Amino acid sequence: MLSRILVPMDDSDHAGHALAYALDNFPDAEVTVLHVVGVPSMLMGEAVGLALEDDMESAASERAEPVFERARELAAERDRDIDTVVGVGHPARNVLDRAEAYDTVVLGSHGADWNRATRRFLVGNVAETVLRRATVPVTVVR
Repeated sequence: MLSRILVPMDDSDHAGHALAYALDNFPDAEVTVLHVVGVPSMLMGEAVGLALEDDMESAASERAEPVFERARELAAERDRDIDTVVGVGHPARNVLDRAEAYDTVVLGSHGADWNRATRRFLVGNVAETVLRRATVPVTVVR
């Protein structure tokens, strides 16, 4: 039986589906939602902006809050509680660094897209990396 599940979540529909899947299929498990901010981009915009904040921890928490609000709404619809944690940096690395503390990782097949031009290049990159390198079972949800 699975007792601890990590659900990496961004603002994509696939991430919401992954959280719903985890909540619906593992009713007795503790679910932790991880949102990673300061994601490196081609122009380093978000990462640089976060690094320039006076209180990086507060800024990261503030940027994660919309995703956590959505996650709490999904959990409340199922009469469930969730834990939340903020990561800073590269999403796949954050998931992999935390995965061993959980029984499984449940994540969306595709994350949020910046625009259509980058979609083909980036789609599924985090999910694929986690699936290949995680030391715990991984469920990828579409």
